Amino acid sequence: MASVSVIEIIGTVLFALAVAHTFASSYFAHLSHRFPAHAGLCHLLGEVEVVFGLWAGVLISFMFAYMGRADTLQHIGQVRFTEPMFIFVVMVIAASRPITSSVRDAVRFLARWIAKPFPVREPLLLYFLTLAVIPLFGSLITEPAAMTLAALMLRDTFLSPTMPQKVKYATLGALFVNISIGGVLTPYAAPAVLMVAEAWNWDLPFMLTTFGWRVLLVVAINALVVSYLFREIIVKEAREPDTGEEPIPLFVRGIHFLFLAGVVYFAHYPEIFIPMLLIFLGLAAAYPQFQNKTMMLRESMMVAFFLGGLVVLGGVQVWWLQPALSGMSPELVYWGTMVLTPFVDNAAITYLVSLVQGTDAAFRYSVVSGAIVGGGLTVIANSPNPAGITILKGCFEDSSVSPLGLFLAAAGPTAVAALVFYI
Repeated sequence: MASVSVIEIIGTVLFALAVAHTFASSYFAHLSHRFPAHAGLCHLLGEVEVVFGLWAGVLISFMFAYMGRADTLQHIGQVRFTEPMFIFVVMVIAASRPITSSVRDAVRFLARWIAKPFPVREPLLLYFLTLAVIPLFGSLITEPAAMTLAALMLRDTFLSPTMPQKVKYATLGALFVNISIGGVLTPYAAPAVLMVAEAWNWDLPFMLTTFGWRVLLVVAINALVVSYLFREIIVKEAREPDTGEEPIPLFVRGIHFLFLAGVVYFAHYPEIFIPMLLIFLGLAAAYPQFQNKTMMLRESMMVAFFLGGLVVLGGVQVWWLQPALSGMSPELVYWGTMVLTPFVDNAAITYLVSLVQGTDAAFRYSVVSGAIVGGGLTVIANSPNPAGITILKGCFEDSSVSPLGLFLAAAGPTAVAALVFYI
């Protein structure tokens, strides 16, 4: 192994501190009540979305002091921030009312249509479809967009303040795992697949034949189990959407979906999708009666800040991560990747392994399947997860999601996925 630089060592130490900070975020939220004079600072430190951006700032400050201005700027200039920028843009557009209401209406229509010939209560069927079908949309409109739509549906329809915490965490765990799994039917929508698809020549037929039946089986089982276990609570807590909203014309809905499709199509080109966002915001401002009061700009920016920090800190983990995985057998790399993913980010792992020469088909399948299976266990395991946390955390006590609670809630759905993808 090549010699390790000081920056790589410091980066790894700061990365470990950021992971520990992530798991301690709920503790800082509790401290805000104990020390009201410092409640603002405690709330800031308790924001999961702030963690990696904060520690990435520490790393950059150290680099300025140790390397100097020129070398630091050269290093940062080589970091690709396309994915954080894309997720910011796609969250803003996907969370707009014309799109969310269209998806909500479509899922409700499907629930009513299915419920007619079967003795299934419509709210329960709607809950199941939200967890089973919308994650599959992630293979078309990308996982961040699917996460945004599913989280908004759950927040506005099911996760009421009176719903027991255990049901909320079970819902969150199933959602995160299904989103991580549901985006791999195509080679461009899931970050963990996107990082390797071109290098390994994984096209649409390959994804459908290799991962297709496994994806459908996992999301259906996970959604069915949580729907059945908490069926009475789900039906009791279900709420109707706000009927006082002004109807949205078809042409407005169409324009919004065109912008969403355009951003997804140009996902690798921020010089195109950023101007598209600015035009979109201008059109949204021209028809404020068809929009929500806020455009989720703050929430989307926080998620982008989190992922930007993850990119900066994750980029200096190559020295230990790549050797750790490259020497494993396909079976061992499957379980090893699954263990590493909750702490590193699945896209970072698959990208680093794609740099290893001479890997075979079994090894490559093991890396990607292990990465997506473990993508729901923590907020940092999969890049859409911070978006879900940002949207849903207000439904939980102290407006904070416990990392341990999420991990335990996602363990069952992850076990189902691990078994299916191991077969």
